[in-house]
Amino acid sequence: MMFLELVFSTPLLMLTLISRRRHHLPPVIFISRQLTSSHFEDDPPFSPILKTPKPQNQETHNPKKKKPKEDGSKNKPQNLFPVKSDLPFDFRYSYSETNPSVEPIGYRETPKFSPFGPGRLDRKWTGTAAPSQQAVDMSKVEEERVAILGEPLSEDEVSELVERYRHSDCSRQINLGKGGVTHNMIDDIHNHWKKAEAVRIKCLGVPTLDMDNVCFHLEDKSGGKIIYRQKNILLLYRGRNYNPKDGPVIPLMLWKPYPPIYPKLIKNVADGLTFEETKEMRNRGLNSPPVMKLTRNGVYVNVVENVREAFENEEVLRIDCAHVGMSDCKRIAVKLRDLVPCVPILYKDEQIIIWRRKKSM
Repeated sequence: MMFLELVFSTPLLMLTLISRRRHHLPPVIFISRQLTSSHFEDDPPFSPILKTPKPQNQETHNPKKKKPKEDGSKNKPQNLFPVKSDLPFDFRYSYSETNPSVEPIGYRETPKFSPFGPGRLDRKWTGTAAPSQQAVDMSKVEEERVAILGEPLSEDEVSELVERYRHSDCSRQINLGKGGVTHNMIDDIHNHWKKAEAVRIKCLGVPTLDMDNVCFHLEDKSGGKIIYRQKNILLLYRGRNYNPKDGPVIPLMLWKPYPPIYPKLIKNVADGLTFEETKEMRNRGLNSPPVMKLTRNGVYVNVVENVREAFENEEVLRIDCAHVGMSDCKRIAVKLRDLVPCVPILYKDEQIIIWRRKKSM
C-alpha cells in the first residue's frame, strides 16, 4: 500500500526536487521530511503517542486528599541539658579497676573533654571522674537501699531465682571484661531489672583476680544484692520493692575516655634492694620455671592464693602471660602488688617477675 502511494506521488516529488535545487536544499532531507509528514502520520503503527498532560492542581482530581503529617517533634518530650543525676557517688569510667587514692601525673587529653558530651551533665569532668556537686548523706542512702531490698529472701526463693538465672543460656546476662564494673554497665543492669528480678553477670579477665572488689562495687553502685556467687558467675538481685518507673537517672558516657598517665610500676632499683641485687633477682626469675600460665580473658580467681602459697618456698616467681597482652600484664602486676602483697620487678616478653620482698618491709 505504501509502495503504491509512493509511485503515484513520484511526479509531485520530482517537481518539488527541481524547485528545491534552486534553493540549494539537500534532497535527502526533504524526502525524509515528506515521507515523515505525508505518509507516516496516516499509518497507525508509526503515529506518535500523545501523552495526556497531568493536571497542574492534583488535589482537585484526587478524591482522597491526604492530610499533611503532623510534626511529632512538638509532642515528644524535649531533652533538657544538662542532665542532673542524684546518684551518691563520683562518676568514673571504671569503678573496680581504678584507685581514687592514686593521683595521675599527666593526661593524654585535657580534662575539658568530658566523655558525657559537651553540656550534657551538671558535673565537671576532672580527667578521671565527675565528682558529685553536693554532699551525700550516706545514712539516708542506706535507708533507701534497705527499703528497696525489702525483707531478706528465703532459701526457697533464692534457690528458685538461682535455678532460673544461673544457666549459660540465660537471656538476662551481662559480660564483665577487662574494664571491670564500668559506668554504662550500671545502666545495663537497671534495663534488665525492668523485666527480670535478677541479672546474671559473667566475669572474665583481670577483674577476676579480686572478685570481692567486683561484688562490692556492683552492690554499691546498683543498689542490688549478690545472691549467688560461683567462681566468676554472679547473680545480682534487684530487691522486693524495686520499681522500674522510679529508677535512677544514669547519664551515659558517649565514648571511652583516654586513661591518664600514672607513675611507673617497675622501678630501676626495687625498694629494699640494691641495683646488683635487683639485677640478680630478675635473672633468677627469668631462668626459673613459671609458677603458672595465664590465658587471655581467662578466670584468675585462684591466682592470688596460688602465688601466696608459692612464696612460702620461693623468693622470686615468674608468671607466664603469653598471648595475654602487655596492657593486661601491667594490670595483673598492679593487682598482685596490692593483693598478695609483693613487688613486681620486671615484665618482659609477657612474663611477670615478682619478688615477695623482705619480711621487715
